[in-house]
Order: sequence, then C-alpha cells, then structure tokens
Amino acid sequence: MRIAGGYRSRGILKTIDWSLVFCWLILILIGWANIYASVHASEPASIFDFDSRSGKQFVWMSTALVIAVFILFVIPPRIYESAALPIYVFVVALLVAVIFLGIEVKGSRSWFEFGPVRFQPAEISKISTSLMLAAVMSQLGYRIGRWKDFLITAAIILIPMMIIVGQSETGSALVYVGFIFMLYREGLSGWLIFMVGMAILLFILTLTASPYVAVLVLAGVASLCICLYSGRFRWWLIICVPAIILFAFVPDIMEAITGAAAPADPALAEGSAEGTSLISKIKPLYILLGVIILTIPFVAYQAFRERNTFTHLAIISALAGIVLVFSVNFLFNDVLQDHQRKRIEVLLGMKEDPSGVGYNVNQSMIAIGSGGFSGKGYLNGTQTTYGFVPEQSTDFIFCTIGEEWGFIGCTFVILLYVFLMWKIIKDAERSREAFTRIYGYCVACCIFMHLFINIGMTIGLTPVTGITLPFLSYGGSSMVTNMIAIGLVLNVKMRHKNLNFM
Repeated sequence: MRIAGGYRSRGILKTIDWSLVFCWLILILIGWANIYASVHASEPASIFDFDSRSGKQFVWMSTALVIAVFILFVIPPRIYESAALPIYVFVVALLVAVIFLGIEVKGSRSWFEFGPVRFQPAEISKISTSLMLAAVMSQLGYRIGRWKDFLITAAIILIPMMIIVGQSETGSALVYVGFIFMLYREGLSGWLIFMVGMAILLFILTLTASPYVAVLVLAGVASLCICLYSGRFRWWLIICVPAIILFAFVPDIMEAITGAAAPADPALAEGSAEGTSLISKIKPLYILLGVIILTIPFVAYQAFRERNTFTHLAIISALAGIVLVFSVNFLFNDVLQDHQRKRIEVLLGMKEDPSGVGYNVNQSMIAIGSGGFSGKGYLNGTQTTYGFVPEQSTDFIFCTIGEEWGFIGCTFVILLYVFLMWKIIKDAERSREAFTRIYGYCVACCIFMHLFINIGMTIGLTPVTGITLPFLSYGGSSMVTNMIAIGLVLNVKMRHKNLNFM
C-alpha cells in the first residue's frame, strides 16, 4: 500500500501544472503583503499578528492551502461529476436559508455568522454552479442549440443568480454573467452575447438620454442586422438610414411647432393654439413606435416568403428590447436599492457626489494616480497610510498596489491574472473530457468577471458593487472559495490521465 501510495503521489505530482500553481501562490503573497500595507497604520502590528487583518488573512491562506492539498491528493477526480447535483442543491438551499437565518452586512443579507467566523454562500455557489454546468453539459447527446438543453442550462445559472439578487448582493450575481463566454465556447450563438450587450446599452441610453433615443438606436441596429443577414445592405442605406436621420430630428421639429409664436391675427391665433395643443399631445416616441409597429407585418411577411427565421428572431428581440426600454424606470426605481441607484447615477455622470457615494472611487483614483509609473514604495503610500480609501484591504485593494507599486506593479498583477486564466483555459482545451474543459472555462470566466468588475470600480469604469479581487482581497470566504476552485481545476485535470487513484 505504501509503495502504491508513493507511485500515486508521484503520478499526481507529474500531472500538476506547476506554472499555474506558482502564479497562484505569487498572487496570494502579493495580496497578503498589500493587506498588511493597507492596515499597518491603523493596526500597528506584525504581519503575523493574528489580531490584525494581515494575520487573519495568513490563517485563511494556510487553511485554504490545506483544503487545496486535500482536494488534490485525497479526493478522487471522478467523484465531482456524480456529486455535482447534490452539491448544487445543498448550496442553493444555503442561499435561500441565509436570507432568513443570516446576518445583514452593508445592506446585504448574505452572510452566516458562527462566532468570529463569517461565511458567504454566494462565494461557494460559483463552484457548485460550475460543477453542475460541467456535469450537465458533458452528458452524451447534449446540444446547447436544442431548446430543452438550453433552458436547463439557463435554469442552472439563473436559480442561484436570482436568489443572490434577492440577498441584495448584486456584485456576486454579476459574476454569473461571465458564464456566457463558456456557453459561447460550447456552441452558443454569438447573437446572445450581442443581445446582452444591447440590453445593457438600452438600459444606459434610457437612463442617460431618453426612451426615444434608446428605441431609435434599437430600430437602427435591428434593421441593420436584418438587412445584413438578408443581403440587402443597400436597402438599409437607402431606406433605413434616411428614416433614422429624419426621426432623430422629430423631437426638435415637434418642439419648434409647439413652441412657435402665435400669429398676429386673433382668429388665426385661436386656430393655431388649438392645432398646437393637439400636436403637443402627440409624443415623438409614440410616432416612432407607431411606424415600427406598422412596419413589422411587412417585414415579417417578406421573411416568411423567404423562409428567413433570423428576421423573425430579430423582430422578437426588437420587441423585447422595446419592453425593456419601458421597464427601465420600474427596474431602476423600484427594484434597485437606493445605494445601488446612487452608484449607477454617479458612474453614468447623472449626478456628482464626491463626498458621498462617489467618495470611495474618487479616493481610489487619487491613490492610483499618485503612484505614477513606479509607485511610492512599499508601505509609503500616503492615501493608504492615512486611511483615505475606505475598504482598502477588501474591495479596493487594487488601489494600494497602484499607489505603492505604480503602473509597473498594476501591470504585473494584471499580467499574472491573464497568465492564470490563460493556463486554466489552455489546460481545459487540452483535456479529452468535456467535464474538465467546461469546468475550467467556468472558473476562468468567474476570475475574469471578478477582475473586470473590481478593477473597473477602483478606476471608475464600473459601479461599486462590493466584489473582491481573487487571491488579493482580505476575506476568508473569498480566499477559501478561490483556492478550492483552483484546486478542483488541478484535480479534474487528472481525469484524462492514466493514473490509479484508488
């Protein structure tokens, strides 16, 4: 048994991607060092002091490493496919339970508290969802283009995502959007990604411009897609473009008519006033919608004659877009919480609040900008030392790197993340098993979304959502979850190796 165990351990060591492991460990150490840098002024103690955040992070790092080693060397790789459903159901149950039994932290009821330890099920749900997706999508005969399979896949993603939204943990819910890249790799049409981008664009245009502008842009994009797919680009240039330009000036024309000076003749003035009042009751948006609705039957009939199903899907998508435009006001004012609305308003430039909601972002950008090219040096950041950036050891840890390490340090850290994701995807592509490939892509997508959202909010490009930077931010749930995710990547990679694990 000892000899067999020795062969097994040496076999496992040969299959480990050590460049991925080293990259992973470097990120952890960078995070630990910067957590100490962000708290050393307010918590003057050694980096190993267990009463400080840096000391507690060391405990979480050690715990997570032990768990990762256990996953890698003890648990058989093939167990995860059969255990994916029980794990998924259990985690979904935790997500529901935390709403009723958890504690509220910063407006979000998503934490269990056990004495000094807090646990956030939303973090581990990313792993359970990834395993479930890999188990379902790797089944023989699965095709994402088939409606039944697509709806099952969508339900696996949306169930935990919607529960997390119900916890007011919007940042964690946004990470689930990243799974769309994995779905694209597995055969999902790129049009779905395009439609998600269009939905975001319509939401922003409705808030920052007007519903009229959003519908006009939607009409222009939908008509362009239909004409390009049908091979009638000239029609779009000859008919659609002039119509779009004309409707772009309709609001100004209507305003000029309704705001025109009354004629000198009182009789004409009375008639003019009556006509103006009638015109003023007709909104440009209703005119545009009327033209769109009248046009749809002719376009649909032409598509039916040509058996062009894409046009029908484009029409349905355009109608869904119009419904979204008219739903934005409800979603923004009645669904989003007050602090979420304020963050979006500040991000989109609708309001300025440098001393309120926008304070964190402003101070973060000041810290990153003050670092310059090479930074101020480790433990020499003034914004960091004097605590000008709230939550600097958690959500805004990246601004500590920017201030003390400068552009060079920021670039180095981002490149480490890029290398980590590239290695995960490369190993996933090399696998002969769909389960390993899909799970690897899921983990890479989650890391990318965390990276994009977190760094984006520290430099003012995305709303502040309270999402961590993997391996760098302070926090036990985040550290342990990300360690488990990488440990599973290395573990399931062994599925296609000829090793005797039992």
